[in-house]
Amino acid sequence: MPATIISGIETAKAIREEIGIEVRRLKQEYNIIPGLVTILVGDDPASQSYVAAKNRTAEALGIFSEQVTLPAITAEVDVLRIIDEANRNPAIHGILVQLPLPRHINETKVLFTIDPDKDVDGFHPVNVGKMLLGEQCFLPCTPNGILELLRRSGVETSGAEVVVIGRSNIVGKPVASLMLQKREGGNATVTVCHTRTRDMGFHTRRADILIVAAGVARMIKADQIKEGAVIIDVGINRVGQAANGKAILAGDVDFNDVVGKAGAITPVPGGVGPMTITMLMQNTLQAAKRAARIDG
Repeated sequence: MPATIISGIETAKAIREEIGIEVRRLKQEYNIIPGLVTILVGDDPASQSYVAAKNRTAEALGIFSEQVTLPAITAEVDVLRIIDEANRNPAIHGILVQLPLPRHINETKVLFTIDPDKDVDGFHPVNVGKMLLGEQCFLPCTPNGILELLRRSGVETSGAEVVVIGRSNIVGKPVASLMLQKREGGNATVTVCHTRTRDMGFHTRRADILIVAAGVARMIKADQIKEGAVIIDVGINRVGQAANGKAILAGDVDFNDVVGKAGAITPVPGGVGPMTITMLMQNTLQAAKRAARIDG
């Protein structure tokens, strides 16, 4: 029997409807409009497309969105100055610096300059530390989106064997940490695999839930998974180009090979991807409520 498809498109749509209702309530009851500024340095096409999608989503939800686009030669000091201005602007509740940055700009220094209370990407060390301690903070958008996909799909994580492939600061490490915690969506036994793991198949075949964020197209085959496992595919890899010029995308999991053996699986595209922007909007909403000391 083919696996159940965990649709990020449908889940994101439901969450965005909830966000839109709350944004309208904030405006009607408190005259507050959540504000997000995105800072883009350079002309990377993928980054431009991603930022444009964020702005469209924000506008559709009633969130004020300001985009600052800078040439690739912009000096680091000028980027830091723009962040500082956004930090001090009460109309801006969330700040997002689109990565990657040009090589001459220190990415760590830039991210650390963002006010932790406006760090809606969840990358500031203050928020990372709070996440590890299980305290209230802004969670990184993709890992939080994965947890929402599992929760809203009715996947039980408590006591589950979870294997994460990839140890990046953006996905692998934070999602492993979140699933370890004593909380809803956590309480799992977590193994993290990476490029130095000796026998990856040994670990992946034990997984009740397999989260793959390695950046290698179709690396996971059916013989590497457990019968009935839940597969969360975070990878987005360009593997070709269609006749109409549109990129052909594939995940880190060989979907066609795995779909007959897995219990549930996220597609690529249409799985984890839509959740990332949605959780960014949720973080921006929460930032606005916290700034105004509004509970709930």
